[in-house]
Amino acid sequence: MITRRNIILSIAGILLFSGFITKDTDIYFEINKSIDIFGRVYKEVTLNYVDPLNPEEFMLAGINGMLQSLDPYTNFLDSNNQKDIDVITKGKYGGIGATVGLRNESITVVDLIEGYSAYRQGIRIGDIITKIDETNVTKENYDNLSEFLKGDPGTAVKITIMREGNEEPIIFNLIREEIEVKNLSYYGFYPSNSSNAYLKLSGFSRSAGDEVKKALIELKEKRNVESIVLDLRGNPGGLLDAAVDVSEKFLAKGQLIVSVKGRDSLDTKKYYAAEEPVAGKIPLVVLIDEGSASASEIVAGAIQDHDRGVIIGTNSFGKGLVQTLIPLSYNTSLKITTAKYFTPSGRSIQKINYSERNRVFELNKKNDEMEFRTDLNRKVFSAGGIKPDSFIVNKSKSHLVQRLLADGMFFGFATYFYNDRSNVDFNKLTSEQLLKEFQSYIKKQKFEFTSPAERLIEQLKAAAVQENLNGAFLELLEKSKAQIDESHSREMEKYKEDIIASIKEELAARTDGRTGRIVESLKSDTQFKTAMSILANSNTYNGFFKKSL
Repeated sequence: MITRRNIILSIAGILLFSGFITKDTDIYFEINKSIDIFGRVYKEVTLNYVDPLNPEEFMLAGINGMLQSLDPYTNFLDSNNQKDIDVITKGKYGGIGATVGLRNESITVVDLIEGYSAYRQGIRIGDIITKIDETNVTKENYDNLSEFLKGDPGTAVKITIMREGNEEPIIFNLIREEIEVKNLSYYGFYPSNSSNAYLKLSGFSRSAGDEVKKALIELKEKRNVESIVLDLRGNPGGLLDAAVDVSEKFLAKGQLIVSVKGRDSLDTKKYYAAEEPVAGKIPLVVLIDEGSASASEIVAGAIQDHDRGVIIGTNSFGKGLVQTLIPLSYNTSLKITTAKYFTPSGRSIQKINYSERNRVFELNKKNDEMEFRTDLNRKVFSAGGIKPDSFIVNKSKSHLVQRLLADGMFFGFATYFYNDRSNVDFNKLTSEQLLKEFQSYIKKQKFEFTSPAERLIEQLKAAAVQENLNGAFLELLEKSKAQIDESHSREMEKYKEDIIASIKEELAARTDGRTGRIVESLKSDTQFKTAMSILANSNTYNGFFKKSL
């Protein structure tokens, strides 16, 4: 006999589940309706628009327009992007071992990987690529450069370049090779006579954790490692698993590294350190900046929350979103944001809330900063990237130096100087010689620098003319501008050390490649010097981990 209680529970269950069924039915109805409308619009416009359309490009425009309403990490990837996916996931690709960039409207070689065909056959940093096979290369097809340079290992590619000091183009016939991208772009004892291990981690592909582990074991075999600086500056991230793998090398076995929460808040996946750390108790400093994102922030956040090391630098990028790659038909894929990650203390470091004031989303959530606590009860905060324990800026304070860097003057000078005097030992050149040569170079390049103060004076002059102010005021402004012009010359001398450091860094890259650039940069690196001073004093280092009240 069915009791009244059972009948009530049955009715409640039916109502409960019918709510879910209704909700699911509603969303699938809306999806099907929208697909139907979208398909009809696409078909009618493609067939009936006044000018003939490219159906594939028109569809891509529709897809990209739809995805742009979400976040910048949700993207449709066509067949041309598949090689780039292999680089991220496998850390390998078929290519010539050169990194190129757009410098002063030209496609320029900005880095070379030692040991591969471009490096072996004599391509130099600063060379301008004008043609790949029979395709002319310009800034207009720069976005397709990866398609031209990358290919199956063993295939040939002809690169035509123009080089500073050469009137005629130089042609290189290169064979593409399987390029293994190193996540650990440099490791070693630095300073060279110290017991400090410096690790420059530039990416998070599949092998990142193994590279860190092997490097630390190798360094330990040479001498005792008494401190570690893990440099994550400029590291844009990569795979979540790789971030977990790297974190395991420093955190105690069993410690939580990161939590990942999807659309269903009940579906949370937690990642713990699953192995004994190779560097579990060695004093550690992690360097971060605004270019440290995603997987870099997972590592820095886990180390900070467990009070395992000191974080130095500037606020990180603030990307707390996780993407999943979904294969589609016709060799295409969809990279879609499917989850958010949270550091061990429970904070999301996502800086921008893309759902706020966006009609595409059902819920508009605010991204307020909230306080959390580390293992030792130190205060840490959400919603703005990883905030360092010691905030240190590495940029020159000089607007002139920043402008020279932005305009590529140091890069261009090093290219010109090296090609003109490749037999010269740059280490024997005095600072005065380098500065004099550099000043002569930027003069030939017609480099002009307008300081913020000069821009303000020009605005005041324009306003004075418009308002018919007397000539005495305009004369005063002209005198002020002349004084500022004079100060520019003094500023070159005042910030001579910054200028010489930038020049030497670029020259080191020409002679010793990526390794030379990194080692030279550390000599004038304020953030690295701060790290070393903290590690040199145990009281200072331990002072960062005092419990907060």
